Amino acid sequence: MRSHRQAGLARLYGASALACLFACAAPMAPALAQDVTDMATKVPSGTQMLLAADTLVYNNDNNTVTAVGGVQIDYGGNKLVAQRVEYNRNTKRLVASGAVELINSDGTKINSDHIDITDDFADGFVNALRVETVNKAYFASESAERMGGVLTTFHNGVYTACEPCEDKPDSAPTWRVKARKIIWNGEKKTVRFENANFEFFGFPLAYLPAFEIADPTVKRKSGFLIPGIVYKSDLGIGVKVPYYFALSPTYDLTVTGTGYTKQGFLGEAEWRQRFNNGEYSLKIAGIHQQDPDAFIDSGIRNVDSGAAGDPNKFRGMMGTKGQFAINERWNFGWDVLLQSDKNFSRTYAIDGYSETVHQSSVYLTGLNDRNYFDIRAMRFQVQENTLASDPSARSGQQPWVLPSLDYAYIPDMAVAGGQLSINVNARVISRDSLDESFTEAYNSSTPTLRVPGIAGQNGRMTAEAEWKRTFTTDGGLQLTPLLALRGDASYLNADSASLAAINEMAANPLIATTADMKSSLARYMATLGLEMRWPVLFSMANSSHIVEPMAQVFVRPNEQYVGGLAVPNEDAQSFVFDATTLFERDKFSGYDRMEGGTRANVGFRYSGAYGNGWSTNAIFGQSYQLGGENSFTAPDLVNVGAYSGLDKPTSDYVGLIGFNSPSGFSGSLSGRFDEQTFDVRRAEVKAAYSGLPVSLTAKYAFIQAQPLYGFETDRHEVTLGASTHLAENWRVFGTGTYDLKQSVLVKDGVGFAYNDSCFTYLMTFSESRDLATKEVSQNVGFNLSFRTLGDFGSSTSAIDTIQ
Repeated sequence: MRSHRQAGLARLYGASALACLFACAAPMAPALAQDVTDMATKVPSGTQMLLAADTLVYNNDNNTVTAVGGVQIDYGGNKLVAQRVEYNRNTKRLVASGAVELINSDGTKINSDHIDITDDFADGFVNALRVETVNKAYFASESAERMGGVLTTFHNGVYTACEPCEDKPDSAPTWRVKARKIIWNGEKKTVRFENANFEFFGFPLAYLPAFEIADPTVKRKSGFLIPGIVYKSDLGIGVKVPYYFALSPTYDLTVTGTGYTKQGFLGEAEWRQRFNNGEYSLKIAGIHQQDPDAFIDSGIRNVDSGAAGDPNKFRGMMGTKGQFAINERWNFGWDVLLQSDKNFSRTYAIDGYSETVHQSSVYLTGLNDRNYFDIRAMRFQVQENTLASDPSARSGQQPWVLPSLDYAYIPDMAVAGGQLSINVNARVISRDSLDESFTEAYNSSTPTLRVPGIAGQNGRMTAEAEWKRTFTTDGGLQLTPLLALRGDASYLNADSASLAAINEMAANPLIATTADMKSSLARYMATLGLEMRWPVLFSMANSSHIVEPMAQVFVRPNEQYVGGLAVPNEDAQSFVFDATTLFERDKFSGYDRMEGGTRANVGFRYSGAYGNGWSTNAIFGQSYQLGGENSFTAPDLVNVGAYSGLDKPTSDYVGLIGFNSPSGFSGSLSGRFDEQTFDVRRAEVKAAYSGLPVSLTAKYAFIQAQPLYGFETDRHEVTLGASTHLAENWRVFGTGTYDLKQSVLVKDGVGFAYNDSCFTYLMTFSESRDLATKEVSQNVGFNLSFRTLGDFGSSTSAIDTIQ
């Protein structure tokens, strides 16, 4: 019988039963891998239930409480909407029916026509169930039942992580798994599929008698990961099978076995551990190569194959990385690689350690406001395939840096109205083997031309202070006076072979200088400078332009210990004079060299903005040696200033012009031009378009020959890349780099991809060619990624190189 007079008692019973529903109904879906007590604890004690319904019915005869008509219940952030909710105190069962929708406090939605379950939620069943989890995973089934408070079984169920199409909600998703039974184990946090079919775009692709995955909400669970397939011409086809051990919430282990058709079994293991203030990892890998001779190219043996009579069979590596925050200002970390030979990690694409040059380091870094400190020990490891006996091998010539130190400090307070900055740099280098190059490349019978690396030990410490202040006149002219003082102290302990190579270099007719390497020295550089800028704004109806003429004058003494070979050059070997370095006070890239003499830099900068969204920019100028000795004409161990464009009283012209458009077009042209003939000495042209359905990139680079700097011929190189969308989710892309001088396609690659919210497919083919040996290396990669299920295919490191 109906009764409105005992609504309070009805609410009491309803609250008791329905609260259990809200707190615990969610575990009926595998996407909510939580037990009853876990959910119950999320509802604060004393929380009141809000109930709205057309009618509340209390039946004393049947001992039931019923809410009928537009039932809406809110309890602790959990919401239920249904046409009818009934709780039977005798059977202790709760029944909700009529367009039932349960929204859990974490955002998970459960839809059903009928729910019937015991009040302790140990047993029950649901008809026409649909579940949408907070991470957008979807379950549906004709019916479901729960047993023992642990197992939930979905009958004729469907699982997918693809969102329904808004325009065609009844169409098949990109992928889904249909199974006769889907069994969720709330204790083991697993989902098991029995008699399952994997469908792709609605078509059955594979029948799977049984398989098991982790609950979609479980981030870490032991088990097999999705296997992968790799291919490399020297290794053959490889099948990679990883197994993951979730040993603890803070550490885990992944063991991977890869079987290659040519080289056999590669074993890998990676240990990872997290702490409150950081993390570290340790990786090991090893293989017994079945066919080292497969690496031999054109009859030439290499590191991968091993030397004649000594095949490289047992190969392996160990690598570790870590980073820890000592406090909010200081960080400590490392990245260290040890391997049986210098090319193992690169050959077998060991993730995280396959770079051509791997920098092993241990470091300590501090940062606080305008203070910076960094000290690190480093070892540069060139992963190359050339044997140590090959003259072109570079690995053995790389130094140990023990240590390198950088410190920068800018006081918060102004000093004499301006800004003071202090920089300190120190480095100690040890090298086992001499690094030298000859007049004729790799021909030691010709005179030494360069000595990039001295065998032995050398160190340097540099301290520099700079003060500058800007004054602005009424006419807008900005004047910035500058004072700088720098001091160096260094030492050198070179072996006899290095000293002999330096003497031979000095005697080379192409160099024709003296050699007097100092075992220790001290030097200084004082600079008085003035910078003048006059930015002028031109405003028009649909655009604005800023033209900024600019001039700098730096007065300083000559660089000390130049005019002969007396100072090592370890960190200032790379040098490019272009528009970006025109207005630098010291244009050398490192501390081992310092610019001396009086120099003026003159030019202008321009930027423009247009009402239609276009923008333009430009830099153009020239540098002049006004007095003293030109540091860029002075020889050093690598001839760093030769052909730089600064090795004469009046430098080459340098310029840059670029533009950007709102439609996706962008481009730039930069170059260095002879100061007399305006011939091109160096040029780079870039163009790009980014839009739909096509994206394009193009780059051309030209560098004139620099024989004394190690480049005997002109360099011309073109790089092209393109990507086009064939349909909404389909894309084809490719790239290629061509050496115009040697008429060689240095590297190329093509691929196609599909990508949507729940599925990614990527397939690539790439080639690379060694310019010296003409050796061709080919790679085929593909990757399938099913959201929540896992990835299948090649490692992404090989694929990313051509996108």
